[in-house]
Amino acid sequence: MQEQDPQVRATNFAEVACGYTLEEAMREAERCLFCPDEPCIPGCPVEIDIPEFILKITEKSLHGAYETITDTNLLPAICGRVCPQESQCEGVCVVGDTLEPVAIGRLERFIGDMAIAEGWESVPYIEPSGFRVAIVGSGPAGIACAAEMAKCGCDVTVYEAFHEPGGVLKYGIPDFRLPNEVIDAEIEKLRQLGVTFEPNTLVGRLFTVEELVTEMGYHAVFIGTGAGAPSFMGIPGESLAGVLSANELLTRCNLMRARDFPEYDTPLQMGTRVAVVGAGNTAMDAMRVCLRLGAGTVCCVYRRMRNEAPARAEEVQHAEEEGIEFHWLTTPVEILGDEDNDVRAIRCQRMELGEPDESGRGRPVPVPGSEFEMDIDMVVYAIGTKANPILGQTSSLRLDERGYIVTDESLATSIAGVWAGGDIVTGAATVIEAMGAGRRVASEMKAYLGLRDTDVVYHPERRGSAGKRFGIDVDEHDYVRVTA
Repeated sequence: MQEQDPQVRATNFAEVACGYTLEEAMREAERCLFCPDEPCIPGCPVEIDIPEFILKITEKSLHGAYETITDTNLLPAICGRVCPQESQCEGVCVVGDTLEPVAIGRLERFIGDMAIAEGWESVPYIEPSGFRVAIVGSGPAGIACAAEMAKCGCDVTVYEAFHEPGGVLKYGIPDFRLPNEVIDAEIEKLRQLGVTFEPNTLVGRLFTVEELVTEMGYHAVFIGTGAGAPSFMGIPGESLAGVLSANELLTRCNLMRARDFPEYDTPLQMGTRVAVVGAGNTAMDAMRVCLRLGAGTVCCVYRRMRNEAPARAEEVQHAEEEGIEFHWLTTPVEILGDEDNDVRAIRCQRMELGEPDESGRGRPVPVPGSEFEMDIDMVVYAIGTKANPILGQTSSLRLDERGYIVTDESLATSIAGVWAGGDIVTGAATVIEAMGAGRRVASEMKAYLGLRDTDVVYHPERRGSAGKRFGIDVDEHDYVRVTA
């Protein structure tokens, strides 16, 4: 797929990848072998019928491909851009045994972009069920659950703490990877389904989770607030001016539009020599944002090697192409300040890899006597996130020792009628995994509310068939609505 030149894109926020043309998409789709065992389908957390949508592309039935994808995923333009396909659907692609796997993510993006450009809709006839559902958080998990519940006739309201819906998609991912107009277009599809968004609403402060299911009259609640609280290392100097989290940096730049200052009045004082601690996707985003905001030099400080960095290989490559410096096997031990309490340098220590830890990677071990200083005037932490404590402090939700919500195998919480899923349960994960949790909760909600679930009726192999009676699937019985 064609991309912007690295020297050009490092100066703008336009999307790096240019997307497929129709001819390129057709050529890529024809590489699919349409395997009889279809390993790519279970490789997808939401089980998109991947061979079917690719087949429709080869037949030039592009709208048909869109309908196939949106049967399980309403956000193809988003997932096609940010999901780690290389470790999911493409990771088990049979073509990848001898050649590069079929570019499933890029084909999904192509169809999603085509749907936005052509104004395609996938809005079924919806009969109101009379049930009200509240979704807390408008990130990928909340959006997925909201869509499924809206399609089965529920009155769905999504509460979002920020002033715009989208959650981490909006505040955490820069435009050069996921343009805001793409997010807005996908969110609009939920509004077409009847979903109501209530921004600037912090659940846990304005009202509690318990109040949602009591005074406010919701029949079911889903919590998908993510894990957006930043983590720090706890080393000396973290209180100096010029130390911040990647969450704050990206939220100011992406959602609050600090990149367009002074057109937007969000301040963001950028350093000239920036060090980003960490090597995940968020770290790559933070480094590349700093470069675009005018930093003179930007470097990555990571305690392991390149092949052990959590970021997608594509993101590391893009950062390298744009001139980011990488200091592998290096960890900060102290942040040094000047007489005005501004950052002036960081003291680091070289590391070496020892025996594998619980992650299966070599455990970083400090090298004695290897400390050195780097002249830095801004430090950005991107070493993971943790759960925001507000919901736990204001409700009786059961939490684990890390502050994440405890659920059972059906993702039900300790409060009856309340489910949770995504990063607030598992910790930081991928967009598509969060969406998978949202869809799973929707299935459980439907059973709880006694609503007919077409995924079970028409795809009984997904949860086990109950058999037939008088030639009719048992799951089809007892779904006649009685009105007075």
